[in-house]
Amino acid sequence: MRGRVLTIAGSDSGGGAGVQADIKTIGALGGYAATAITALTAQDTTGVQAVLPVPAAFVARQIEAVLGDIGADAIKTGMLGDAPTIEVVCDVLQGYAAPLVVDPVMVAKGGTRLLAADAVATLVARLLPRATVLTPNVPEADVLTGLAIADLDAMRRAADAILRLGASAVLLKGGHLPGETVTDLLASGQGTEVFAAPRIVSRHTHGTGCTLASAIATGLAQGMALRDAVERARAYVRAAIAAAPGYGSGHGPLNHNVTV
Repeated sequence: MRGRVLTIAGSDSGGGAGVQADIKTIGALGGYAATAITALTAQDTTGVQAVLPVPAAFVARQIEAVLGDIGADAIKTGMLGDAPTIEVVCDVLQGYAAPLVVDPVMVAKGGTRLLAADAVATLVARLLPRATVLTPNVPEADVLTGLAIADLDAMRRAADAILRLGASAVLLKGGHLPGETVTDLLASGQGTEVFAAPRIVSRHTHGTGCTLASAIATGLAQGMALRDAVERARAYVRAAIAAAPGYGSGHGPLNHNVTV
């Protein structure tokens, strides 16, 4: 076991996304997972039925407990829910030297909003500049940049805009765009790289964003360069989709037990 990862995210009662997916991913890739839970959700593969936020002060207590004893070699944020939670996360992490992977979770696959609309500005102003890498999908990047993203050129423009907002790097995920090839774009001050692979046709894609971000965080915690961590994370997610167990009647979970 190598690489301590603290995930700050919501709980998914169905086990396919959120903290549950994070823990499975980090363990599958040989890391150690610790958690700070920001919200409880009642959900299954068909959608989110209810959300119970955890008070921001208690989120902070969880983070402080983990960092004060076990420590973390990388930190990943997922569902934060509201502006007060974003504020306390940034306050507690102030001065803690570890790579930070920010998955800007805004809307669940079923359409339920997981980040308050008035919290987007706080995310951009406070959390985004701290990010070692931001991992938005196309709809999230649309919201963050105000751009309409329909192709690779637009992805490049959006990635540049996000870098100007202060993130050190951005992995813009193109899975929401149509086509038989899925294209992701990694951009930083050192340049850009395109990762492309054939689309895996499957309804079992619940938790792919959480899984990818946690896999990247695990790689960084284990001392991998960002590009290498992204490459392994993408391979892991693709393998997990291909081996999905087929559970549920909606967007089913991945098979996090795969090896790459």
